[in-house]
Amino acid sequence: MPSSSHAPVVVYGAYGHTGRFVVDELLRRGLTPILSGRDETRLEAMLDGRPDLEIRPARTDEPEALAGALAGAGAVVNVAGPFLDTALPVSQAAIAAGVHYLDVTAEQPAVEAVYAARSRDAAAAGVAVVPAMAFYGGLADLLTTAVLAGTTEPASVTVAVGLDRWWPTAGTRVTGSRNPARRQVVADGRLTPLADPAPTGTWHFPTAFGEQPVVAVPFSEPILLARHLPLTAVDSFLTTSALTDVRSPDTPPPSPEDADGRSAQQFVVDVVAQVGDETRRITTTGRDIYAVSAPLVVEAAIRLLDGRATGTGVGAPGELFDAEDFLRALTPGTLSLRRGPVAEDVGTRAR
Repeated sequence: MPSSSHAPVVVYGAYGHTGRFVVDELLRRGLTPILSGRDETRLEAMLDGRPDLEIRPARTDEPEALAGALAGAGAVVNVAGPFLDTALPVSQAAIAAGVHYLDVTAEQPAVEAVYAARSRDAAAAGVAVVPAMAFYGGLADLLTTAVLAGTTEPASVTVAVGLDRWWPTAGTRVTGSRNPARRQVVADGRLTPLADPAPTGTWHFPTAFGEQPVVAVPFSEPILLARHLPLTAVDSFLTTSALTDVRSPDTPPPSPEDADGRSAQQFVVDVVAQVGDETRRITTTGRDIYAVSAPLVVEAAIRLLDGRATGTGVGAPGELFDAEDFLRALTPGTLSLRRGPVAEDVGTRAR
């Protein structure tokens, strides 16, 4: 496996909405992306303005083509959803090639499938497999790991995500239709199905978002957190208006509003942890949930390539990386962070 920080990184699904952000971020960070995916025509179109890049088409049902796509790479970033269809074959090819694997899934079943199928083989191959290294899943995992630093006492955690709007990509819509599984939370120290109907309530964000109606919508973060932190409970909430946006067939896809192609969407991720009698809080804000996944997953790929990961095998971001240092590397350019004790009742929920 190439261990140099200069080894190329394969972007599988490079022509998708998030994939283009990942390619541009790799180039900005001085790495060489190799463009891969299932659609050769769309890959070729990406060479417009990027004539020096290499394309390696490969379908997930073509093991030899996948092996060829990963040859000589140091890592592969899978941004081709639905990840229920792509995570297992691409991660299998990565392990066989001795290449680190990362993806950006928000799908709980996809993360569970990767843990179940790849943990032993990835560790034996000496590579890291990092599912959900993105806005949904990975960011909350890093924030929670950072806010709980210094304690081994069991804790309960609430993750509240605020979006001023949610313009879903075509990939988000396809993934939603492909993934009807009942979502899970952590309760009594173990993963358990989300209540039906989902709990609702109000959350007091310590930002311009202020007080917002929220609904329980866990993404991939409970699966990650349950694997490496002593948590008695993990509850995840999303602003109700954002859920309404993503469920409406009339909501348009995101449109670029700046030179980097980001939309105008604003987000906040608020993590509140109860550790004994102490309440801890960490909050991050930023712009465009799809665009921000690129610096998150590229920062992780760089740390894998230059040896700053703490281990191999399948792992959560906060388990494999120094969460505090990782978050600090993304501020203030990508994320803004604030911390502080919680003096008020931050949120309530009703079933």
